[in-house]
Amino acid sequence: MRVKRGVTAHKRHKKIRQATKGMTLAHRSSVRRGKQAVTRSLQFSYRDRRNRKRTFRALWNARINAAARNHGTTYSKLIAGLKKNQITLDRKILSELAISEPKTFEAIIKASAK
Repeated sequence: MRVKRGVTAHKRHKKIRQATKGMTLAHRSSVRRGKQAVTRSLQFSYRDRRNRKRTFRALWNARINAAARNHGTTYSKLIAGLKKNQITLDRKILSELAISEPKTFEAIIKASAK
């Protein structure tokens, strides 16, 4: 008996069309080009989920450095002082403290300078 594949093909195409919503031209209308676009976009999203961690760490470092320089020290001296005095605060928390709690950040700088 002959098996007609229309239903499965339609499902597969529908899945691609759903994934290409918001794309333009052939990426949206052509299933073949859409499949390529979806594959590529998934590769980019995988890569950029890792890159986001890098960019945020760089942002936190810049914020900590700016706040530290306002208090007369530098980023590297601050981090070295924190390690020497066994103060374990990660850069994300230090960055948040530098922006939202300047007095607490100043106390941390004084504690790291001892």
